[in-house]
Amino acid sequence: MRPETFIASRLFSSGKDNISATVVRIAVPSIALGLAVMIISVAVVVGFKEQIRDKVIGFVAHIQIESLSNNLSWEVTPFTINDSFIDKLMEINGIKHVQAVASKAGIIKTEEHIQGIVLKGIGIDYDWTYLSDYILEGKKPMISDTARSEEVLISKKIAEKLDINIGDPLRMWFVSGENQQTRGRRFIVTGIYETGLVEFDDMYIFGDIQHVQRLNNWQADQFDAVEISVFDVNNMKEIAEEIYFAIPVDLTASTANESYPHIFDWLDLQDMNVIILIILMILVSGITMISTLLIIILERTSMVGILKAMGADNKFIQRVFLINTLALFAKGMFWGNLISISFCLLQMQYGFLKLPAESYYLSEVPVHFSWVHIFIINAGALTVWFLTLTIPTSVISKIQPSRAIRYS
Repeated sequence: MRPETFIASRLFSSGKDNISATVVRIAVPSIALGLAVMIISVAVVVGFKEQIRDKVIGFVAHIQIESLSNNLSWEVTPFTINDSFIDKLMEINGIKHVQAVASKAGIIKTEEHIQGIVLKGIGIDYDWTYLSDYILEGKKPMISDTARSEEVLISKKIAEKLDINIGDPLRMWFVSGENQQTRGRRFIVTGIYETGLVEFDDMYIFGDIQHVQRLNNWQADQFDAVEISVFDVNNMKEIAEEIYFAIPVDLTASTANESYPHIFDWLDLQDMNVIILIILMILVSGITMISTLLIIILERTSMVGILKAMGADNKFIQRVFLINTLALFAKGMFWGNLISISFCLLQMQYGFLKLPAESYYLSEVPVHFSWVHIFIINAGALTVWFLTLTIPTSVISKIQPSRAIRYS
């Protein structure tokens, strides 16, 4: 055992006979709480961003191709899609799936209620991987490439507003054609979904794309958008740029981030909240440790004088105090990691902390558990805290052995 370690282990205790014992009892929980808050904050924010991103992207796809002349109106300009167009897209590296869709704004009218909606027309090539997980009742509509299907999938919010259940008939009204003629369609509700994305759940109903094409007087190969999913979300922007230069000049390709910037900008703001919280926790815990070490040094002033009189230099004595402080760090970080990891695992398993879905798009607090994040936070916090301890240890160099021993 090194001399510094031996002295530190013998001279410092958390007994009741010294003032520093009380401070130590405060310092350890302070470190534990600060570290736990940092780990939990990062886990929650990363989980929140990932789940919201996956929800939005799952609903609207990673990349959308639309007519360049489209505006904010739901009456859009169609474009023709054939097999060669799809094949050309699939040749681009990183593309997972391509599907054509068409949407039409309309109104649902019942005896007691009226609701504006958007009928999203889908074909047999539609990827149900995302929506299947959010179907609460019933089943997805059966779509055929021959006869038009009358089945539709509606959201829980629309069903509650209009008092509609599985199997109920649904009458929708649309304005179509240049003469603004009103046309009605009768559907059957076969499923009810809920994604938690309020602005989508309030509006979208899924049905056969042939209805939209017929209402708009389009041909069977005309659509208003192509939705593209990719294998790696991190390459989404690069793939969108490659698609942009591969498609005709009257079309444009945009990512989900570009189509819904208000959602993704809001998610990016969460990073700043976490950064501020981490800085505050490091400062609070760091100041606590500086105060703790100062009190320990002042209480052991006579010991410092004796060690200096015996020939110990300042660096040796500083190491004695730092070794003791590192022991406090170890205790605090152990409990901080235990608390935060336990919280993350329990929340992932049971989801006991709930959220209002209307405000946060999620019904429970999300958590992303990552050993890499935990290691980085531990290493970063320990480094910053350890560097702050150079401030109180500098007091040791100012202690004169003769005075310290005389007034001990």
